[in-house]
Amino acid sequence: MSFTRSIRKPGEQGLTLVELIVTVVLLGILASAAIPVARFQVKRQKERELRYDLWQMRDAIDKYKDAADKGAIRTKVESQNYPPDLQTLVDGVDIQGKKVRFLRKIPIDPMTGNTDWGLRSMQDDPDSDSWGGQSVFDVHSKSQGTALDGTKYRDW
Repeated sequence: MSFTRSIRKPGEQGLTLVELIVTVVLLGILASAAIPVARFQVKRQKERELRYDLWQMRDAIDKYKDAADKGAIRTKVESQNYPPDLQTLVDGVDIQGKKVRFLRKIPIDPMTGNTDWGLRSMQDDPDSDSWGGQSVFDVHSKSQGTALDGTKYRDW
C-alpha cells in the first residue's frame, strides 16, 4: 500500500485552492476597473439629458419670441417679447383664437432632480445668480456641480 497521494486522481474534476484564489483576484481587479467606468457613464448620461433639456427650453423661448416679434402674441414692453416665465410656455398663449403651447412640461433638471431652473432676463447681469423677473431670456441649471469637461453646469 502506497502512502503517497497524487494531486488529482484520474477522473476527478475541480479546481485547486490556488486556482480559485487566482480567479477571485482577477475578477476583483476587473470589477474594480469597471466601477469608475460605470459611474462616468451615469454622469455622462445625465449631462446629455441636461443639454437636451436646456436646448428644448431655449428653443421654446426662441419660438415664443419669434411669434411675439411677428405680433402674434401681446407682451409687455419691458419684456422685449420674451415669455414672462417657463409656465407660460407650458400653459400656452392664444394666437388667432388657437391655444399654442411651446413646451409640453417643464423638464426636471437631471443634476438637481427638480423643475426649479435658474432664469435670466435681458435686464439681468450675465453673471448674476438672481432673476429680475421681467421676462425669461435664458435658462440654466442651479446645480453647483462640475461637468466631466471641467465646466460648471450652471454656466451651460
